[in-house]
Amino acid sequence: MLRDFSRIVFSALLALAVVITNETSAAERPRLVVNIVVSSMHADDLQRYAEGFAGGGFKTLINGGALFTESRYNYMQTTTPVSLATLSTGAMPSTHGVVSQRWSDYVDNKMIDLTFDPSASGVDSREVKGNHSPRNLIAPTLTEAAYKADSCSRIITIATEPVSAVVMGGRKGYSFWIDGERCRWTTSSYYTPYLPTWVKDYNNEYISPLLTGSTWQSIYTADRYRNSRKSTISFTEPVSTKSSRKSTSSGEFINNYGKLTRTPVGNTAILDFAKYAITSLNLGKDEHTDILNICFDPARNIASRYGNESVEYEDMLYMLDRDLSSFLGYLRTFVKNDEALLVILTSDHGTSPAYNNDNSPKERFNVRQFEVIVNAFLGAKYGQGEWILGYIDHSIYINHNLVYEKDLSIAEVQNEVATFAMQFRGVSHALSSTAMRMSYFGSGYAQKMQNSFYPRRSGDVIINLMPEWIESRDEVVSMSGSMYGYDTHVPLIFWGAGIVPQRTNEPVCMTSVAPTIARLMGIAEPAASEGVALNIKQN
Repeated sequence: MLRDFSRIVFSALLALAVVITNETSAAERPRLVVNIVVSSMHADDLQRYAEGFAGGGFKTLINGGALFTESRYNYMQTTTPVSLATLSTGAMPSTHGVVSQRWSDYVDNKMIDLTFDPSASGVDSREVKGNHSPRNLIAPTLTEAAYKADSCSRIITIATEPVSAVVMGGRKGYSFWIDGERCRWTTSSYYTPYLPTWVKDYNNEYISPLLTGSTWQSIYTADRYRNSRKSTISFTEPVSTKSSRKSTSSGEFINNYGKLTRTPVGNTAILDFAKYAITSLNLGKDEHTDILNICFDPARNIASRYGNESVEYEDMLYMLDRDLSSFLGYLRTFVKNDEALLVILTSDHGTSPAYNNDNSPKERFNVRQFEVIVNAFLGAKYGQGEWILGYIDHSIYINHNLVYEKDLSIAEVQNEVATFAMQFRGVSHALSSTAMRMSYFGSGYAQKMQNSFYPRRSGDVIINLMPEWIESRDEVVSMSGSMYGYDTHVPLIFWGAGIVPQRTNEPVCMTSVAPTIARLMGIAEPAASEGVALNIKQN
């Protein structure tokens, strides 16, 4: 009898302990998770431009959070949609299946757009290209894991471009981007048939004032900048308030969409809209953990147009730093408890150097010429025809139907193209899809190429350009999409949620970001996640 009574008491105490533990764990979970992606930002930018940063933006995150100095993407295809998919799923491209924004379907030779969905349409938008959705995404995202754990969690994703918003947001919550014609925040019918009232209110009252003005004025005088190359920016007296920076737009652009997507005012607009979303939806104010995803696409567009050696790029970071300072201050005031906040800052990739030491442009790879010559080579060897369907992000797509029609071996044609491609200036490596499907590469360049390879979507032959070479494109002086450090090495900071200041110099794979956030949220990691959650010290 006494033994039975002891068992009952022990069981009751154990149950009580579990309840207390669960309540304590729940109380320590963040109430608002804010994922910030500064597109094209290299890890070294945090140190290189530190003197120009104010106290409340980047420095707050660096000095008060967990800073990982050696965070890298371990694959070649470091482009925005690919890396955003890695950040949101915790998986390599070889698993999550996002290899580019477009690819060729081998069945009918048609080009497939990652986010294009004919069954969806723009909401409250005049733009005919508003039909975007995440239906072509394969691997579950962090937002889906959060929603599965708590269907009351509110999830908002904001970017100026639809691809970034859709890929980062995944299948749950709302994703918003800028309507290219009307310069208003919009979404697609996949997420909602009607634009929420709070979004309509913002569009009617707050977008227009941000777009006034016609010149890009620097935040500092000329002597304060580390970079010297400039083509658009006008130096002026130091600017200290947001209201006096509402004219941050380039005279080169004749429409407001250009201002929002290719100048720092776009970053300002994103954070302004994010604040409005937080207030309107009361994010982070109840026991359900909410998620706010933010991608700064204008940073990438500025880097590609002017180069990361430019004053324009440097000035954009200084302006973003001040906008972040205002945003972080707003977050801390609104949520009222830093431990209830979790802020993650990182980037989807860096960007290539744009100029040599003598100020001459870096080498360029002529894609169109490459396609024509390879097609002529195959025509001379196997007979005339449209052998090459296209070249997309270092991938060559071969016309499989023509190969079968001529009773040839796909593997043989692929190997011929890979061997021939190595004769071109600027090509460092070339691997056929057959080689990547049939072999395992455990290290080196081939491993990075294989990590980017998804058989159903990747091209027949993947090429890697030599260091600092980029594809030749109009108005583009810098580009991402390589396996080199200037593209793969990115910043990574976790701040808030009781995290104590710490600095880690050990190598970190960026597939670890999603599972780490999931652990800090107290939820299961995304289903296809391959990364290992990072060990972060908390109070």
